[in-house]
Amino acid sequence: MDFKERVYSVLTVSDSGKFSTSLSSLLPESTFSPVVNVTDSAAAKRAMLEREFDVVIVNGIHADDRAAKLAIDVCSEKSSVALLFVRRELYAEIYAKVTDFGVLTLPVPSSPQMVTQALDWVRATRERMRRYEKTAQTVQQKMEEIRAVNRAKWLLIDVLKMTEADAHRYIEKQAMDRCVSKLEVAKGIINTYK
Repeated sequence: MDFKERVYSVLTVSDSGKFSTSLSSLLPESTFSPVVNVTDSAAAKRAMLEREFDVVIVNGIHADDRAAKLAIDVCSEKSSVALLFVRRELYAEIYAKVTDFGVLTLPVPSSPQMVTQALDWVRATRERMRRYEKTAQTVQQKMEEIRAVNRAKWLLIDVLKMTEADAHRYIEKQAMDRCVSKLEVAKGIINTYK
């Protein structure tokens, strides 16, 4: 397992300067950088269009429903982890609405130790998502290779009247002889006989 030190980009959404100031002391630059602060959902959406953030922290204590919707949107549309702060008296209700979407929720007030622990959970969740993203990317690349190789085989069968086994061997041999991937060979065949 890889235990590299990572730095996580953060977007905080809060209309409270006090909240942002309190939170900034818990986001050391060595671990969380850059930290971009915005005051509302519209500004948050614009910021997320400009760049990806690893973590989106939403202060929902003044606008619980809008904040919850933003956090849900972040988890549904982005590869970011959302941490939503909500008033203690509404915690159970908001938690029930957002948990199925993967939003992490924390009641306010919370101790600095509790927030730090939640930030550790956020980092762990983001790393888990990175592994899934990497796996999904590998699967997509493999599927692209399979599709291209199959298309190239059928072109060889159709144009050069090879059998499927001969076409498959031809592609593999070309890849080995030229020290390239089967995908490269397949793309070359497709370009030649298309």
